[in-house]
Amino acid sequence: MSVATTTLSQYRAQLRSNRLGLWLFFISELFLFGGLLISRFYLWGGTRPDLDQRLGLIVTSILLLSSFFMYLAEVGAEHENRRLFLFSLIMTALLGTAFLLGVVIFEWGGEIRPWDGAFGAILYGMTGMHALHVASGIVLILIVAYNGLRGRYTAERHWGVEACAIYWHYVDVVWIFFYPAIYLMGTVPT
Repeated sequence: MSVATTTLSQYRAQLRSNRLGLWLFFISELFLFGGLLISRFYLWGGTRPDLDQRLGLIVTSILLLSSFFMYLAEVGAEHENRRLFLFSLIMTALLGTAFLLGVVIFEWGGEIRPWDGAFGAILYGMTGMHALHVASGIVLILIVAYNGLRGRYTAERHWGVEACAIYWHYVDVVWIFFYPAIYLMGTVPT
């Protein structure tokens, strides 16, 4: 059944199932990211690698700002403000890309390598898994923007936008836990 032929009540029923499925997916992801956090505290203990604190703050600020634009995109879709919707999606994708490049180019280009013991394994494991989720979020944002350009969303029917926004905010929340665990907690060994 196409979107055009479904009634609004059928759409809402499907929406409830979609939301449940998305949240079940996030619960499974919680085990993945939770396991990475537990590994960090187990293997690093009360220490942390000597990382560029400014870089950590900058990429975190960029990611949080991208979440604000994702929120604006969702508001634009809900109110059928196509200009706000598309502009905010593109800003979210650009800021997400800046975050990704900041981590991959600058953090991964630093002195620590994946094979440098516990510091390297955990740093690359946590940032790599998060970067994979950010990259997939950027792809989702671009797909939603493409569909938005084609007029596929209305105030009543914009599940794709909502799902993308929830995913993006989830990835941001994960980083809110990763950032202090990687950059702030513990002492740098001498």
